[in-house]
Amino acid sequence: MVDNDDDMPPRRLTRTESKARTRQRLLDAAARTFARKGYGAASVDEIAEAAGYSVGAVYSNFGSKEHLFTELMSNRVTDRVGEAARIVADTETTAEERMGALGRMLIEIADKDQDLAPLQAEFWLYAVRNPATMDLLAERTSPAHEGVRALVEDSLRRRDIGGSAESEALATVVLALFQGLVRQRRIDPNRVPDELFGSALTWLFEGIAATQTSENTDPRK
Repeated sequence: MVDNDDDMPPRRLTRTESKARTRQRLLDAAARTFARKGYGAASVDEIAEAAGYSVGAVYSNFGSKEHLFTELMSNRVTDRVGEAARIVADTETTAEERMGALGRMLIEIADKDQDLAPLQAEFWLYAVRNPATMDLLAERTSPAHEGVRALVEDSLRRRDIGGSAESEALATVVLALFQGLVRQRRIDPNRVPDELFGSALTWLFEGIAATQTSENTDPRK
């Protein structure tokens, strides 16, 4: 007689697995609810109902609507940073091809991920009026900033320019550039063609290299 795995009862989830599944379902429900109603209008009750859990499940897993939202946004941004890291790490492509791929990633986000930027803008305005929430936002965006800093540091190292101090500041500039171009693309797609983000990054790093070369060859030093 041959054993049939299909006849076996499903394995019972461990407590850790069950908690992780609950959190993910709440995050998925939150993403749908926030996208449909915006941050301010979406309620914890609606999110819990959409996920099939009680309101208590939201608070026991995330503590507050603010914490739920910032974790959701942090996860999405971290995914994007991971995608950028894979592009930059592709040694089988040229620097020009990698810059082009980063530009296409920005265009995809601007054109297809229609709810992300408005939600981020709405929550930022909310955080401006609530200092404790702004501190939470700074904390939750730190991993994404650190991910971009690592990418910037790698780019500087490949060009044999800069250092850790420069990479920290440049990470902020690159993030601001990316977010600003996404917003400009939304305003008018013609302002931000596919290659603009990659070109802007090239200008940025070439400018740093030129400045460093000029400083190193300055006869007054």
